[in-house]
Amino acid sequence: MADEMSREPRTGVTRRVVLGTGAATAAASLLPPEQRAEAQQQLTRVETGQTVQISATVNGQPVTLEIDSRASLLDLLRERLEFTGTKKGCDHGQCGACTVHLDGRPVSSCLTMAAKIDGRQVTTIEGLATGAELHPMQQAFIDNDALQCGYCTPGQIMSAVACVTDGHANHPDAIREFMSGNICRCGAYVGILAAIEQAAKLMEG
Repeated sequence: MADEMSREPRTGVTRRVVLGTGAATAAASLLPPEQRAEAQQQLTRVETGQTVQISATVNGQPVTLEIDSRASLLDLLRERLEFTGTKKGCDHGQCGACTVHLDGRPVSSCLTMAAKIDGRQVTTIEGLATGAELHPMQQAFIDNDALQCGYCTPGQIMSAVACVTDGHANHPDAIREFMSGNICRCGAYVGILAAIEQAAKLMEG
């Protein structure tokens, strides 16, 4: 990753735009011939909404981007910055799969507006490791087999790190309460609890 990331959108066309344009094209075909040309011209203009410029630090690297003011942090990370470790689960802030750290605090990136990160620091699962050396929590999840399908694991790990750093890893019940917003549909909760307890000893030591 370059010292300063200032990427343009890969295409500027999303699946939503494609579907919407297809529906509009079908509707335009039903218009009288004299109105059809005008409708087709209007379809060529893709309205993206108001844009804003943000400057933030993502995984230790400066980022300056022009973004749609309506974009979520989750879509910014995945579609613009290509940090695809952050997963889109329910997209309603209920499953925890999209958890990242904003200024060191866990947030649901699907519910966080991308414009809100201006001047702030974002850490995703890709930003935890130091080179080839895994973060203690990442290693603990491997050691304790705290995953099955792995889809929820990035969000689980990000919340687990916050659980320890916020001082909630001192009792199994406290860990369960803190992690209750992260759902594992495979049911790997026993391994997740063991992983957090193991990593806490190293992180707090």
